[in-house]
Amino acid sequence: MRIAHVSAVFPPYSSGTGNVCYFNAVELGKLGHEVHVFTATAPNPVRLEELPGVTVHRLRPLMQVGNAPVLLQLLWRLRTFDIVHLHYPFISGAELVRAVTSLSRTPFVLSFHNDLVGDGLRAPLFKLYQRFSARFTVRHANRLCAVSLDHYRNSLLRRTLGARAPVAVEVSNGVDVSHFGTDGPSRVRETYGIPRDAPLLLFVASLDRAHHFKGLSELLTAVRGLPERVWLLIVGDGDLRAGYQHTAHELGIATRTVFVGNIAHRDLPPFYRCADVTVLPSSPPESFGLVLVESLSCGTPVVASRIPGVRTIVSDGRDGHLAEPGDTNDLQKKLTRLIALGPVERAKMGRLGREKVVDRYTWPHVARRLEGVYREVLETKVQAASSRKRLERGT
Repeated sequence: MRIAHVSAVFPPYSSGTGNVCYFNAVELGKLGHEVHVFTATAPNPVRLEELPGVTVHRLRPLMQVGNAPVLLQLLWRLRTFDIVHLHYPFISGAELVRAVTSLSRTPFVLSFHNDLVGDGLRAPLFKLYQRFSARFTVRHANRLCAVSLDHYRNSLLRRTLGARAPVAVEVSNGVDVSHFGTDGPSRVRETYGIPRDAPLLLFVASLDRAHHFKGLSELLTAVRGLPERVWLLIVGDGDLRAGYQHTAHELGIATRTVFVGNIAHRDLPPFYRCADVTVLPSSPPESFGLVLVESLSCGTPVVASRIPGVRTIVSDGRDGHLAEPGDTNDLQKKLTRLIALGPVERAKMGRLGREKVVDRYTWPHVARRLEGVYREVLETKVQAASSRKRLERGT
């Protein structure tokens, strides 16, 4: 198959959506398909991607606001594919994909990653846009791939779609279990001056406005109530970093909170392996939490929010704990419980998490599932065309 993936973000920008698009494309390429990725030019020059079976097209935006580039080139660059796969939400890009696939009669599949939920003045604008987009774009998808059906069924998008929702299937996110493993050296603690015997919490996310829902403010507040021997390591960068650093100073935890900035995705395993617990206290629109399966794949238990989608990833009490969203006291309680277990019990939880990830969340498994969705859509298209021809002959 000749497949186009369309995403507003793509590595080297640190984003779950971009990473999912990357691994979807790479694994489909390994299966022998011709895959093209269409995304915006990177803010800084990047080397040309050399991915087997994958061609990355970085298009210059007509304009761009945040993670919403206007890529008019999509109107003529997407006409020659068997199927187009849109990573949603993508403000403006979704509408362009809908327009060109309608004109060229090309089937399109939509991966629903999360609702558009903004802060401040953006909140009502995002809500209005998603209502429009649901009617104009999402309803016309040949399949809606949800990273979690639990999240999708509880989403604002699903409520907006109403009775005219497209057929939805679950295609989860995944992890490279050979790279994100339990073995390998980690000198992270030595590099950043973290005591070897200190309980270490890890937080991994972009620290920009687009990812304000990841819950770092709640985590910083919870850490204040933990013993002073507990350290926090924060991987990520963005326009909110300075504010988080100021909060850490105000809370009196700056001396045991380390901001390391951006780390390339391929270099994350030693960070997971050096930690005792990975924490993701996010709120909606979080739909999955890719860092959770990456951490479990490295044998490190997790604490996350009990919200739709995320709550299906963590087996509460087995490979991690779920805390009530926005409840810093409950978050602190769950962190305290894991820290108190000690290294042997935490390692046991990590092993159980690793087993689950290997069984359910590998990228090759995800790609085969996605390939099956594509084939179903194309077979339906062929059957529909055959029915039209029979009707035409009958008239």
